[in-house]
Amino acid sequence: MKRSTFLKTAGAALVPLTLTPAGLDAKGQPKGILSRLAALATNTDHVLVLIDLAGGNDGLNTVIPIDQYSNLSKARGNVMIPQNKILSLNGTLNTGLHPSLTGLQQLYNNGKLKIIQNVGYPQQNFSHFRSQDIWFSASDSTEYLPTGFAGRYLNLEYPGFPTNYPNVSNPDPLGIQVGSLLSLMFMGPVTNMGMAISYPKDVFSPTDSIPDTAPTSNAGTQLTYVRTISSQTAAYNKVIKAAATKITTQKPYPNSELGKQLKVVSQLIAGGLQTRVYMVGISGFDTHSNQVDKSDTTKGNHANLLKEVGDAIAAFQADIEFQGVDSRVLGMTISEFGRRIKSNDSVGTDHGASAPMFVFGTPVDGGKILGTNPVIASNVGVEDNLTMQYDFRSIYSTIIKDWFCLSDEDAKTVMLKDFNFLPLIKNGCSVAHVRDPFAADPGLKCYPNPFGSRAEIVYDSSGYQTKIDLIDTSGRIVKNVLDEHKPTGRYKFEADMSDVPPGIYYLSMRSITGQMAIPVQKAPM
Repeated sequence: MKRSTFLKTAGAALVPLTLTPAGLDAKGQPKGILSRLAALATNTDHVLVLIDLAGGNDGLNTVIPIDQYSNLSKARGNVMIPQNKILSLNGTLNTGLHPSLTGLQQLYNNGKLKIIQNVGYPQQNFSHFRSQDIWFSASDSTEYLPTGFAGRYLNLEYPGFPTNYPNVSNPDPLGIQVGSLLSLMFMGPVTNMGMAISYPKDVFSPTDSIPDTAPTSNAGTQLTYVRTISSQTAAYNKVIKAAATKITTQKPYPNSELGKQLKVVSQLIAGGLQTRVYMVGISGFDTHSNQVDKSDTTKGNHANLLKEVGDAIAAFQADIEFQGVDSRVLGMTISEFGRRIKSNDSVGTDHGASAPMFVFGTPVDGGKILGTNPVIASNVGVEDNLTMQYDFRSIYSTIIKDWFCLSDEDAKTVMLKDFNFLPLIKNGCSVAHVRDPFAADPGLKCYPNPFGSRAEIVYDSSGYQTKIDLIDTSGRIVKNVLDEHKPTGRYKFEADMSDVPPGIYYLSMRSITGQMAIPVQKAPM
């Protein structure tokens, strides 16, 4: 949804109401309701899965510019993949993949993988830790941010976290990183917006004990916060285990660490978690030496890593298709930097700048390469690097606009500045995803209004899951009126309102295509 558009919708809906002065703010609006409605998260079931290739992946041996093969062989002859071993891609003779990436080759040729060439950022930093922080925080190279890309996005969608979370509307973790630690990626302005898990069978059991009241002091405030996080973690672990145990049959995965991580992610998505962002990772890409087998450059450390990545992603995609959730899932690889054009004497490659990225999934505008092959000079020096074509933050920005459906204004709040929009998703949110708030027929009606013990609700379904809630003027959800999936069309049903006290309310409708609210009233009995 577009928050600014929705505020206009809610604001326009206030006109017909007569409210007592005590219920109005200085602008004549019901106290608290607009901020509460604006704070409701975008109603989408879309999921982003980030795969971190830690160490700095050698892009030139991953996505190979065949049309530059001659000069590339001069620059890195001791690690170069033989041309007859390069995996071909449909629609191009100029670009191919490392022979270990058969899984990604299949996804690309099936239209479910997009390659983005030469991704990086201006003024590349070659420190692993610093460059990883830049990728996780989406900062400039000279800027030090304490918050992460996913953390800022989730904070915008779920303001006030962790207080009063989990709740009826948001029972699940907002973000999950598979591993023992949570990275900067999920850090919000106040606290981490996600949680780290190992495998669900290893997550500790929750406790239902109620702690004593904390003292009224600075220490008491900190204690309350710690108790909130502890209680929240226990509650989240319960729903994580429940989601994991729902899925008893999965497609086969490789017996690798990344394969195990992605298997867990598929379980949780298919098991019904509403978690927006997942992150998994594989390390070992810092290939300064012995990157390849001297006797066969198609084998060695880098080849093994790429095989683990390609096979795990292919298995994950096959599994989410088997589970019937593939239309909801977008995946993406990230790595803190690439490697130098010229290889070193240790049969390896040193820290470099730009490198290709993979975006995959059923929704991807796949089977295509975004950008052009890097141009390799005939006399490459040891300090020479690839020129950046795309800022990685343009990819982040595109995803939160065209996958998570944020407005340009909200995307700028998350990204801190404007970035170019890229063609990554086939049918993204940018195509009229928010209903016109000033349309003559708003698509949500209540008869009669004021209503009595029963109300007839008429609504337009956009073909996605639709949720209709009755919300009071303080922003509290009083009653869930509808939560179902219907084909595109207009529907009518009768809602039992006998348990709703007399008063002024808002009927809020949310779906993946947007959100709107209309004022309603329960008549005195």
